[in-house]
Amino acid sequence: MEARHDSVLMSEVLEALDVQSSDTVVDATIGGAGHFNALLARLGEGGVIIGIDADPAAVERGREAYAQDRRPERPVAHIVNDNFRNLTRILARLGIGHIDKILFDLGWSGYQVAAPRGFSFQKDEPLLMTYGEGGETAADIVNSYPEEALADILYAYGEERFARGIARAIVEVRAKERILTTGALVAAVLAGTPAWYHRRKTHPATKTFQALRIATNDEFGALREGLAAALAALAEDGRLAVISFHSAEDRIVKHILRDAAPGGRLQKPIMPSRVEVLANRRARSAKLRIFSYA
Repeated sequence: MEARHDSVLMSEVLEALDVQSSDTVVDATIGGAGHFNALLARLGEGGVIIGIDADPAAVERGREAYAQDRRPERPVAHIVNDNFRNLTRILARLGIGHIDKILFDLGWSGYQVAAPRGFSFQKDEPLLMTYGEGGETAADIVNSYPEEALADILYAYGEERFARGIARAIVEVRAKERILTTGALVAAVLAGTPAWYHRRKTHPATKTFQALRIATNDEFGALREGLAAALAALAEDGRLAVISFHSAEDRIVKHILRDAAPGGRLQKPIMPSRVEVLANRRARSAKLRIFSYA
């Protein structure tokens, strides 16, 4: 099956950001390039769009989207292969002082799920879970971290109720053979959880995979640094939008934006419509938060 990605809360994001033709806009997570394309279309001559992603394949999708924009009045584009935690450095390198609008879509795209990097437990593939090349992989964590540290990761990042049992099972399995594939990790999760947990609608490895992905990419640390940099660069009448997909992630966003500089306003979260959820299952846990200086 061909990989695809349907960006969530598209109309809500565009309405909330209210991009003007001459704005300087940052898409901090190009991903499947759906939001990037929509933001690009609203910019014109005098506008600037900066697309950022740690995944080289996502960066290439951003470049393709810009290349396909044949308008004579299209904006200037900067497509950057980097982590949005480095936003301050990226803007400095580009000579950009302030930004008008910025979007963080914290979900992972359908293209990433389809890539053989270990993000999905639906296929047996190498246990990597990295967005870019190099660095610590999920397999490194699973095979080297102490049992207590593994349990802490599963509980803190995945809110996994059986974190201790799963961590214990992982340590027992790796003592016999290294856990190098998603299939081997799923087997360890099943061994560390009760039978009734396997019969629920949600796959028993869902929270474990989420937690390891977050830990592998230091997603919470990157989120804190990226939001701080965005707030510092946001123009006086600027707007910032964040789409999160699970409660621990959303708590970080809410607390940082709520405690932002005086004069800022954090709107009530926006959820996807029932129609969107039925059309796109990935939208069911999405939550959009909007911050503005108003």
